[in-house]
Amino acid sequence: MGLTAEIIMREMDALAAKDERVGEELARIGYPAPRLRDRGYKTLLRTIVGQQVSVAAATSMWNKLEAELGEDFTPSCLLKRDFDTLRACGLSRQKQGYARSLCELVDAGELDFHKLPADDEEAIEELTQIKGVGRWSAEIYLLFAEGRTDIWPAGDLAVQEGVKRLLDMEERPKEKETRDLGERWSPHRGAMAIFTWHYYANPAL
Repeated sequence: MGLTAEIIMREMDALAAKDERVGEELARIGYPAPRLRDRGYKTLLRTIVGQQVSVAAATSMWNKLEAELGEDFTPSCLLKRDFDTLRACGLSRQKQGYARSLCELVDAGELDFHKLPADDEEAIEELTQIKGVGRWSAEIYLLFAEGRTDIWPAGDLAVQEGVKRLLDMEERPKEKETRDLGERWSPHRGAMAIFTWHYYANPAL
């Protein structure tokens, strides 16, 4: 499970104590809501299903997949289906390749979502061995499903835009600069990432 409301409050209070601007904005717009996902391969599989499509389309595909495989399906259930069956659920050839890569690794015992390395970079490296899963997807999983407190998805456009507004920058920082700027908020970068999304989306700003 990801960062709970209590953890986010604790982490944001720590950030506010050492960063005056964060403290000012936190007082103005309040604490962000938690973003919680279940630990396990299904959360990452759902991310793969939802890549480059609308939320509605992703939900429709996932519902069809569960109807075909069963709500409590295992990786082997998906691996036993042929191309046309999965295509009928809305999965393109590319998505099927990514989904099979994930399920094959889990089914073979080469990837255990309940025993990922404690080191964040090592965990990211392990997750990105899955075809179609880049650093951003791995970071989002570790933040939302495992609640790792120092994850900083610097490649996320909303994080970049939130940092730009928070620091009064003229241009949105690129991924490398966003990663470097985030060092000031370590070891609380997970909550800070959630706060940047909250800050970016806040209608009062």
